[in-house]
Amino acid sequence: MQKVQSKENQIISGVIWKQLLIFFFPIVLGTFFQQIYNTVDAIVVGRFVGTEALAAVGGSTSQIINLIVGFFVGLASGVTVIISQFYGAQDKDGLDKALHTGFAFSVVGSILISVLGILFAPKMLGLMNTPENVIAPSETYLRIYFAGVIFVFIYNIGSGILRAVGDSKRPLYYLIVCCIINTVLDILLVVGLDMGVAGAAIATVLAQGVSAVLIVLALSRSKDIFRLSFKKIHLHGDSLSMLLKIGLPAGVQAVMYSFSNVIIQTALNQFGTQTMAAWTAYGKIDALFWMIINAFGISITTFVGQNYGARKFGRMKKSVRICTTMALVISIIISAMFLIFGRPVYHLFTADAEVIDIGMHMMLLMAPAYAIYVFIEVFSGALRGTGDVVIPMLMTCFGVCVLRVLWVLFAVPLKPVIDTILYSYPISWTLTALMFIFYYLNKIRQFPDTDEAD
Repeated sequence: MQKVQSKENQIISGVIWKQLLIFFFPIVLGTFFQQIYNTVDAIVVGRFVGTEALAAVGGSTSQIINLIVGFFVGLASGVTVIISQFYGAQDKDGLDKALHTGFAFSVVGSILISVLGILFAPKMLGLMNTPENVIAPSETYLRIYFAGVIFVFIYNIGSGILRAVGDSKRPLYYLIVCCIINTVLDILLVVGLDMGVAGAAIATVLAQGVSAVLIVLALSRSKDIFRLSFKKIHLHGDSLSMLLKIGLPAGVQAVMYSFSNVIIQTALNQFGTQTMAAWTAYGKIDALFWMIINAFGISITTFVGQNYGARKFGRMKKSVRICTTMALVISIIISAMFLIFGRPVYHLFTADAEVIDIGMHMMLLMAPAYAIYVFIEVFSGALRGTGDVVIPMLMTCFGVCVLRVLWVLFAVPLKPVIDTILYSYPISWTLTALMFIFYYLNKIRQFPDTDEAD
């Protein structure tokens, strides 16, 4: 193993709460701008095209994209964990192989998913009971999106690598630029050229293409021990094995999450276009919480991964406690904000009073339970940083997916109303959180409370 010395790494040596915040804020802001891609699409088509178009860019379309893309992103998270550990240990050879294997994997994976997504878009929409008046624009959006999915994969693998080595700022800067591009193109193509849903999809793909180019340039020009060389991009057997060992359970977990949401979406679709539009708008608002809590998950994975690689176990455990406290406080604040300001925010998406009323009802049922999910996200991220992914995946699959599917199959028919469907979220979060608390507290006892250097 070749080890090298580079600049001082604050993740394994600085003040934990300060470094967590320094690392966290660019991630959450970056996720915010990434979410704006689809949110701007929703606002523009909802206000200038109509309720059916709003349901088309969200609803079934959004769930299908999350299901398929989420699987790859979960797989690619294996690269992030491996690189964070190699970077913490300053293992240049291992890091180099993992980086180039990750990029080769993203190219191959994107080609496969593009073909499958374009071919099977109508079939997937039909399986989800998508209303007839929404299928055509949804199919158009999906096919254009999947045609450019390589940009999504490359950006995600590249930004994951940068974050694994402690750089969360440049992915943010690139997303700000691309968000502006997407907004301008949305207005030009949807409003100016009257291209409807197709214009929104094209705007998103082009903007994501810019983000992919910028991330590749950043990695290919790096002066640190990680540097992308186009000649080296291929699959290394040992790195691919490590990637799949960590990434495959994460990919399955992401699929199960998305699959359970597909089941929920399918159940909600039977209540009509207004409910679909309300759920789409709620999903865009709700994304504020998820992007923040996911940023905590990404942050703690990198912190634990690097400190685990550096054998600083006491610091690793302390960072998890601090991250959990921060996430709990922020989740409570977000819940309160949603309940107070939810209705005015819904007006950004639609002027339909019935859609807004349905959406606010959804928010009143869901938002108060956000704090429960903190334990799932932070503890699973921490365990992932140590390479422990199989048991957390199984707990998540059972608690989130299996339980929700059983709920929809058996509880919803007893009382087929929206409330019954939505209760599956807080109930599944609570049971899964309890499993994660128990498992994490037992698992973490295996590591000493002090750093090896001590």
